[in-house]
Amino acid sequence: MTDPSSSRPATQHPHRSLLERLTAFIFREPESREDLLEALQEAHSRNLLDADALSMIEGVLQVSELRARDLMVPRTQADMIDIDEPIESWIGRVIETAHSRFPVYEGNRDHVIGILLAKDLLRYYAEQDFDLRAMLRPAVYIPESKPLNVLLRDFRANRNHMAIVVDEYGGVAGLITIEDVLEQIVGDIEDEYDFDETADNIVAEKDDRFRVKALTEVEAFNESFGTTFSDEEFDTIGGLITDHLGRVPRRGDHIEIDGLRFEVLRADSRQVHLLQVSRVPKTLAREFAEQEARPGQ
Repeated sequence: MTDPSSSRPATQHPHRSLLERLTAFIFREPESREDLLEALQEAHSRNLLDADALSMIEGVLQVSELRARDLMVPRTQADMIDIDEPIESWIGRVIETAHSRFPVYEGNRDHVIGILLAKDLLRYYAEQDFDLRAMLRPAVYIPESKPLNVLLRDFRANRNHMAIVVDEYGGVAGLITIEDVLEQIVGDIEDEYDFDETADNIVAEKDDRFRVKALTEVEAFNESFGTTFSDEEFDTIGGLITDHLGRVPRRGDHIEIDGLRFEVLRADSRQVHLLQVSRVPKTLAREFAEQEARPGQ
């Protein structure tokens, strides 16, 4: 009787197909993260995986390696409310920022006593005996070292959308939202500052302020604002701002360059998306310095 195994080839084909490689990854643990990414990128190059799917998978892998400290909004940039201040003094800021949730503190920013939902402020206009303290929702605290994949699972399980990040001494280091984590996976999520894709890159607002897409070309920006920013190193205004900050901009960052104030309205962990631009009022000292610098003066 012939041994069936004798009919098998002595050696396997040295070049396995992409499908065989992906199947192998499914049924066995990849030897390394690099091997997995290589297979996924090869699948994309062969049109077996579209760019969005590849980006999401890479985002998932990245989330598993990041901690809360990597994505949190630092306390100095967080929009927070002091419960001891009159509502009239900060309600305009709530409307302007258009966030849905605000940490509320008492005494100092290390003592967050709750989370205020913006929608609960509607009662302020309807109730004469409005009690802000009674409107607060419990604050959730997490350590800086909390893995983002664990945090996302907790957000989903507890139906919570915001957490206060604390350092090793118990002080408030910043805050993080479920949107911050999801954007790391799926990319930027549309929010209150989003443009219609067909809209202009530069849109005028009230009080001589402008919303500017970060992908606006430097040349087009110069034409609109009368500036002379160089486009030799950077094609976009977002690249220029990133270079001046020396890091990836975060929401709430602001910087002044050549008489213009740039504030980051929207950004993720990879790049800035939207800026607010306004002209910085000239002081007498600045006007004098400019006059002195003019030729023939």
